Amino acid sequence: MTGFGKAETSTSNEKVVIEIRALNSKQLDMNLKLPQILKELEMPMRSLLTERLVRGKVELSASLEGGMDKKASINENLAKEYHQQLEHLSSELELKPGSTDILALVMKMPDVLQTEKGELGEELKEAIMHTAEEAVSRLIEFRQSEGASLDKDLRSHIHSISDLQEQISPHIDIRIDRIRERIQKNMEQQMEGNDYDPSRFEQEIIYYLEKYDVSEEMTRLQKHCEYFIETLDLEGSKGKKLGFIAQEIGREINTLGAKSYDSDMQKLVVRMKDDLEKIKEQTLNVL
Repeated sequence: MTGFGKAETSTSNEKVVIEIRALNSKQLDMNLKLPQILKELEMPMRSLLTERLVRGKVELSASLEGGMDKKASINENLAKEYHQQLEHLSSELELKPGSTDILALVMKMPDVLQTEKGELGEELKEAIMHTAEEAVSRLIEFRQSEGASLDKDLRSHIHSISDLQEQISPHIDIRIDRIRERIQKNMEQQMEGNDYDPSRFEQEIIYYLEKYDVSEEMTRLQKHCEYFIETLDLEGSKGKKLGFIAQEIGREINTLGAKSYDSDMQKLVVRMKDDLEKIKEQTLNVL
């Protein structure tokens, strides 16, 4: 969702410059920095951003470089009155001539320097909104360019998780054989050479087989990875959906790790978690 867009245009007496920056955010958070004269266009600009940018922390700044919003005038009658009163006060206080810059004091007095509020003509309004739309379009182009790279990276990590899952499969049967050997050895040690009940041994094996069975987790993990790729292929907004799928993938990976009881499996699970963390970070950049 990060991006930057800038556009400018000129009319007969004004130059309009609009810049838009966007950062990651779960919803649309807008901050518009407009000169006072453009405040009447704030709502149309907000509507434009809401319609086209969906979500993100968006900052729009606009400026007029023709000076329309900076016109000022001096209230001469009021300035003269202040000047007369200050000269009279200076005389009453017997201040030395030139010891006080009376004109500087006058210019600081209330309402002497007045800023005139200009008015936006229809031509300028249309130019400003057109410039805003162009800036938004350029930001979207920036996002799309970034999105192509992001899509490639997400696919790489999700395929990596699928590949690691395939590498886990051979360890599942090997792990069961190791568990069987370990249980049998423990029982022999406890029986101190005496015969043990084979049926009891099989009951223990069945218990551990059920406890360590990961077939359901493996199936769900595969389905989640396939669904993640299918969602990437969809048009439109899909960032939140990808985030939810990544959460489900994380649950299955965590359960695999908890049930592994095998160092080789755990190493593969750690690598899967590393890929998943990168996916979670990057889905925050997806609309």
